[in-house]
Amino acid sequence: MTRPEAGQSDHSLWWDIYFAVIAIVVSIAITVADAPPARRITAVAALAGMALVHIAVGRRMVRLHADTVPSIVTLFVQIALFAVAIVAMPSATWMLFAVIPLIFQMAPLRVAIAAVLLVNAVPVVVDVLFGTGDVRADLAIAGVSAASGIFLGLWIVRVVRQSTDRANLIAELEASRAEVERLSHEAGVQAERARLAGEIHDTLAQGFTSIITLVQAADPELRDERLALAVRTAKENLAESRAIVAALSPSALATGLLDAVRRQAARFTEESGVKAHFRTTGEPRDLPTAVEVVLLRAAQEALTNVRRHAKANEVGVLLAYSPASVRVVVRDDGDGFDTAATGGFGLPGMRARAEQVGGTLTVRSDPDTGTTIELEVPA
Repeated sequence: MTRPEAGQSDHSLWWDIYFAVIAIVVSIAITVADAPPARRITAVAALAGMALVHIAVGRRMVRLHADTVPSIVTLFVQIALFAVAIVAMPSATWMLFAVIPLIFQMAPLRVAIAAVLLVNAVPVVVDVLFGTGDVRADLAIAGVSAASGIFLGLWIVRVVRQSTDRANLIAELEASRAEVERLSHEAGVQAERARLAGEIHDTLAQGFTSIITLVQAADPELRDERLALAVRTAKENLAESRAIVAALSPSALATGLLDAVRRQAARFTEESGVKAHFRTTGEPRDLPTAVEVVLLRAAQEALTNVRRHAKANEVGVLLAYSPASVRVVVRDDGDGFDTAATGGFGLPGMRARAEQVGGTLTVRSDPDTGTTIELEVPA
C-alpha cells in the first residue's frame, strides 16, 4: 500500500478530530440508551480504551503511515475493544464509521480488507452467540457496510497513491530546479574566470613578453645590470601571470588534481630552470571542486614563492592521499625565511583558503635546510 508523506500533519489532525467526534457521539448514545448500567459502563469503557490506545500509540503510527507488525497488532487491539463494546451494547456498531478508516491507515491493503470483513462480522457473530438482535438484518447491514467500506478504502488508497506520486514529482521538480540553478551559477563563475584568464593572457602576459623581447633586442647580452634586472623581473611576473591564467582557466582541473599539480611542477622547471621532482602516494580519488582548487592553488603559490624568493637548487612536490585527508607538500633547499613574518610570501591567503575547506597550513623554514609548505585538507 502506497503511503503519503509523514509530514501531512493537517490530514492527521482532522482524522484525530473525526475519530474523537465519532467516539464521543457513540458513547453518549450508549450512555442514554435503555440498558443495564453494567452493560453501558462496559461499552463506554471499551470505547474509552480504544481512544486511549489511539492517543498513546495509534495516532503516531497513523502519522508515520506505518503498516508494520506493531501497527497491525495495535489495530487488532482496537478491533478487540470494539468487539467488547458491541457485546455489551450492540448500538456500538456505529463506531464502524471510525474503525474502517482506521484499518486502512494502519494495515497493508490485503490485511485491511480482511480486517474490514472481520469487524463487520462481529455484530452478526454477537447476534448468533447471544441472541441480542436480528441476525438477518445485521447480516444484510454487515454486507453493505463491508462492501462500502472496502470500496471507500480502495478509493482512499488510490487517492493517497496519487497524492504521494504528485508530492514525489513536485520534490523531483524542485530538486531539478535547484540543480539547474547550481549548474547555471557554476557556469557563470566559470565563464567569468575564463574571461579574466583571457584578459590577463592578452594584456599582462603579452606585455611582459614584449618587455623581455624589446630589452633583449636592445642589449642581447644583458651587460647592463639594470636591463638584466628588468628582464628577470619581467620573466618572474610573466611566470606569475601564466600561473594565474592556469588557475583561472576552467580546464586547470579538467584532467584531475594529480595531473594539474604534476603540470605545475613541470611548468616550474621549464620556467625557472630548477628541477622540481613530483611524486604521489596513496590512492588518487575524486575530491570536491572547492578542495581541489585550494590544493592546486597552494602548490602554485608555494612554487611561485620558491621561484621568486628561495634561490633553490632543487624542489620536491608531493601529493599524498590518505583515507581521511589529502596533503600537498612543497619542499625546497633554498634560503629560508622568518615564519613569524606572515605578511609576505602569500601565506595569509593560502591559510585563509585552507580554512575555507577545513584544512590546515603548516610552514617550516630554516636557512640551512630550506622551506617546507604543507597543506592538509580532510577529504
